[in-house]
Amino acid sequence: MKEQLIIVSIIVAAILLSMIIFLLIKRRRLRPLPMDEMEGHDFEYYCADLLKDNGFLEVEVTKGSGDFGADILAEKDGITYAFQCKCYDKPIGVKAVQEIYAGRDYYGRMVGVVMTNQYFTQPAVELAQKLNIMLWDRGYVDGMDIQKGRTK
Repeated sequence: MKEQLIIVSIIVAAILLSMIIFLLIKRRRLRPLPMDEMEGHDFEYYCADLLKDNGFLEVEVTKGSGDFGADILAEKDGITYAFQCKCYDKPIGVKAVQEIYAGRDYYGRMVGVVMTNQYFTQPAVELAQKLNIMLWDRGYVDGMDIQKGRTK
């Protein structure tokens, strides 16, 4: 009888612990991140810093308007990149993919990437796959930040 009570207590404790962990993870996902509060150009510089912190070289933020679809140009391991940065409060659609596709070709870069503080619509994902554009969403960008030990 005493052994059964101990087993039941352990099971109840495990369930409670699992619920607490689940709620903490859910709360973290819903919490705004510092990048959510940035203006467009500030977000571009934030992304440029993340790229530098993650081993990209010759990181250059292009001029604000008339950038031909690329906000940042960079290189890593002999591969050249063009980045389009989008700091929005809603999912990112196909327009961003079209912009970086044009920017990648305009600047003669090998890889085009859209970086954002949000997620992508399904049509954007489908177009990116078709055009060979990389999509770095909220989770990926935040992971780059966490990897380098930045304080939030």
